[in-house]
Amino acid sequence: MDQAAKGATALQSQDYPAAVTHYTEAIAINSQAVDYYIKRSTAYSRISPPDFAAALTDAEVALTLASKRGKQELIIQAQLRRGISLFSLERYGDAKACFDWIKEMNKDEKSSGIWAMKAANKLKGLADDDEKVKTTVQRYPNVQVPVQKEVKKTAPLQPAQAVEDTSNASAQVPKFKGVQTPPNKIRHEWYQTDDTVVVSLFAKGVPKDETTIDIRNTSIAISFPLPTGSDYGFSLDPLRGKVDAAASTAKILSTKVELVLKKATVGEKWATLESDVPVATEGQEADSNSSAGLVKRAILGDRPSNAGLSYPTSSKSGPKNWDILADELTKIFPDDKFPKKGGDEGGHSGLDEEFEGGDPVNGFFRQLYSRADPDTKRAMMKSYQESNGTALSTNWSEVGKGKVETQPPDGMEAKPW
Repeated sequence: MDQAAKGATALQSQDYPAAVTHYTEAIAINSQAVDYYIKRSTAYSRISPPDFAAALTDAEVALTLASKRGKQELIIQAQLRRGISLFSLERYGDAKACFDWIKEMNKDEKSSGIWAMKAANKLKGLADDDEKVKTTVQRYPNVQVPVQKEVKKTAPLQPAQAVEDTSNASAQVPKFKGVQTPPNKIRHEWYQTDDTVVVSLFAKGVPKDETTIDIRNTSIAISFPLPTGSDYGFSLDPLRGKVDAAASTAKILSTKVELVLKKATVGEKWATLESDVPVATEGQEADSNSSAGLVKRAILGDRPSNAGLSYPTSSKSGPKNWDILADELTKIFPDDKFPKKGGDEGGHSGLDEEFEGGDPVNGFFRQLYSRADPDTKRAMMKSYQESNGTALSTNWSEVGKGKVETQPPDGMEAKPW
């Protein structure tokens, strides 16, 4: 077994002193191998006590070599090790810059996003003139790459107890500690109750003392080291709905990492775990709570649909969620206080009597139909009847072109009677 293979075995079994020794000897043989520096940097950062300065030096040598080769995957790995080392040295401004450069190269790289959030959290509580805030690093460091002879001369000697006798290694099966699940087999599942969302990330042997879990009101992130020396990252940003981060909990079990997220709105149903729509700001939320905003969200689809069925429509503005409209109008006009004509006391003026004491959705459509021009009425009747009640359009120029097909809600299937 060559020195690099011995180093990989030691790293995987979390014998970090031996890993440093073996990778040092491997570098003495081949000083241009990017992976050797990345792995030794990992070992330096996890050895006890850790040597973050040495880890940073190796990461920058690896980054220099990788950039000369133009290998994006190696550049990202080296830049990540560099950022983690800088973060551990409390150079948070420099660390965040490294993570941001990784994001520019690959926006889907998860680990850098988690570390970037950690760095941003550290920076929040620091003054602008704090040394930890400053960004002094360049994207690609200007470091001297050791040549073959220099490496052999300066290869550090490790304590004798750090090097194991591997003469009979081929006959032994090493017992690896740490994560036992291969990265491509790690999966997540979730379920919800009225007040919580439970997320489980299934991976055996996740190290409790080396795992980072970040729960925020609109996102979650989990990061832990793998036996290969790299880090596994899992993040959801944004979540489908808001959670109470302070009331949420996390625990690491032998077979999984489990997060119990407390819903900010009890009773809210999440259609999915992650949303592709940015979470609204407080100002946007305030504006959308007006009666006009509620109707706009239900009719034009400006808010994500967390409950109910969204029926297809020929409107270019997207699907209409009538369940949301009914719920929201009922909240505004409870019991017998639906708006009346003429602006009665305690009510709202300008809406039809059909609202009073009846179904607010039916009342809304009756009012819409009664005030529409002939073409709009024709479009509404034709689209509703021909689609069997699954589509409603007010655009006659579009509806008049042909038959409006039945368009069942997502997850349902239309069947002939």
